Amino acid sequence: MKKVYILDTNVLIHDPLAFLKFEDNTVVIPIAVIEELDTFKSHADEKGKNVRIVSRKLDELRANGRLDKGVKTKDNGIIKIEMEHEFDLPPGFSKILMDDRILNVAYYYNKKTKNSIMVSKDINLRLKAEALGLKAEDYETGKVNIDELYSGTDTLEVDDSVIEEFYAKKQIKNILKSSFPNEFVILKSNSDSKKAALGRVPYNDTSVIKNIAPEQSPWGIRPLNKEQRFAMELLLDDNIKLVTLLGTAGTGKTLISLSCALHKTIDANIYRRVVVCRSVVPVGKDIGFLPGSMDEKLQSWSGAIYDNLEFIMDKKHPEEGISKFDYLLQQNKLEIASVTHIRGRTLPKQYMIVDDAQNLTPHEIKTILSRAGEGTKVVVTGDPYQIDNPYLDIASNGLTYIVDRFKGQSIYGHITFTKTERSELAKLVSELL
Repeated sequence: MKKVYILDTNVLIHDPLAFLKFEDNTVVIPIAVIEELDTFKSHADEKGKNVRIVSRKLDELRANGRLDKGVKTKDNGIIKIEMEHEFDLPPGFSKILMDDRILNVAYYYNKKTKNSIMVSKDINLRLKAEALGLKAEDYETGKVNIDELYSGTDTLEVDDSVIEEFYAKKQIKNILKSSFPNEFVILKSNSDSKKAALGRVPYNDTSVIKNIAPEQSPWGIRPLNKEQRFAMELLLDDNIKLVTLLGTAGTGKTLISLSCALHKTIDANIYRRVVVCRSVVPVGKDIGFLPGSMDEKLQSWSGAIYDNLEFIMDKKHPEEGISKFDYLLQQNKLEIASVTHIRGRTLPKQYMIVDDAQNLTPHEIKTILSRAGEGTKVVVTGDPYQIDNPYLDIASNGLTYIVDRFKGQSIYGHITFTKTERSELAKLVSELL
């Protein structure tokens, strides 16, 4: 049976083409949503860009008919812009509030047909809708099953003879039931818990498991556990064009990404520049506009990146760490930017790190990854359990989205970190809070 979906504003900001993804059903966009979108159209950020995409696509549909009457889509669905109806919500709701005006349209359709569903990324609006007896759902397109998310590693229990053969021949036949290119394998002895070996499924041949590369310490940063060692191998492999690193605070995601990026750019001269960017989403209450130039504003948002870079510089150049850091910035070998300023650019032969990607939507991460030019490597890091964007969750953010979509690609590698190395306190915070 066909359904009627009433969309909230945040759904279209999250995915500007969302109204075209409900197959042969009817999609209703309340006029209050159009008015709310209009307030964001001049914004220079990703939100403003998405709003303009919505406006253009709706304008294109007008060529096929009147949107107030309903326009058919290629899937035989209907897109309709709904004008206001008499405010019919119970006392306590206000026709001044945008959310309540949108709810009023959903309420109208609920009385008209029992197959209507309110779709919103706003949890509180969904709760209000249910309090009114309406059906309410989150926007599910792009969501992943976090319990089945690819970890990048697998464990295989084998006889001692298999481990001995692996060390002797540097590879063995891949006997995993299912594996992906660039997946790491921990070979464990089934008779001796202390006996193990570390291997990797090659990007160009999934029929074997090969020995991993010797341990390296780019810019004085050495791996402290097997997950960091796996990550470094991916970060230093020029055949891998996209790497995702997922883990809680203090697991070393940003630190080892920066050290490997500087090694490949400054020492090996493979890339022209290291570009580091992160989403500008405040933790807690926003303090408003920040003074100063763009670089000064970014310093406030990118403190974690600067802290890690200074730590690396002190390791590599203990006598002149800060001056070397400034020199790399001045020589255009190192660039720190917000994701907003990456949009519209083409970045060839860059080593690009996107930090805190859990705060990006799938559409935003797609926009950023599409900036990669010829010869560019992109590393995406984040913690899906530490999301500051109110309309994203662990299953719908850009980081987990690309992990789920890219697994199995020969140019892609992923590692999920489980061990905190920052400090004993950070480890306890991660485990207990």
